[in-house]
Amino acid sequence: MNRPRPEPIQQVKKRRDDALTALVQSVPYIQFLGVTFDRRGDELTAQLNYYENLIGNPLLPALHGGATAAFLEITAMVTLNWSVLWQRIENGELDAQDMAQGNLPRHPKTIDFSVDYLRSGLPRDAYARARVWRSGRRYASVHVEAWQDNKERLLAQATGHFLMPQSGDVGHK
Repeated sequence: MNRPRPEPIQQVKKRRDDALTALVQSVPYIQFLGVTFDRRGDELTAQLNYYENLIGNPLLPALHGGATAAFLEITAMVTLNWSVLWQRIENGELDAQDMAQGNLPRHPKTIDFSVDYLRSGLPRDAYARARVWRSGRRYASVHVEAWQDNKERLLAQATGHFLMPQSGDVGHK
């Protein structure tokens, strides 16, 4: 019996990266803040790339709390959406090329988001990872942690609850 040849890893990586890029580019505020994502398999690490406009208190200097909260919420939302879309992308139900052209499922909508600021953000890049605690058909709960130089010394953490898009919901081009 002939088995189909496995897809070349370069094609798999490109498909995954194209899908993530389309997902991230579908939210202009992500580009405005300068947030990027590093993908390792199905795990995402977000990076808030430092620039001077993110400083809220120039005397310290410290990152603005709103920029920190937005970074955490973006990380939670994209990670949640990626966790749902991952399987659909892998089984061919979603096409990365279609996604790149704007045929994206809608993002989850924030119900509430609670941030714990644990220390002042220094004028440098910040990183974050989110964990989906619960994801059902209608509701999801996500926890996210952010740090700068040392992952053991958190900058902030947050918990968010999201309304999940219903199947068939497609975003705008």
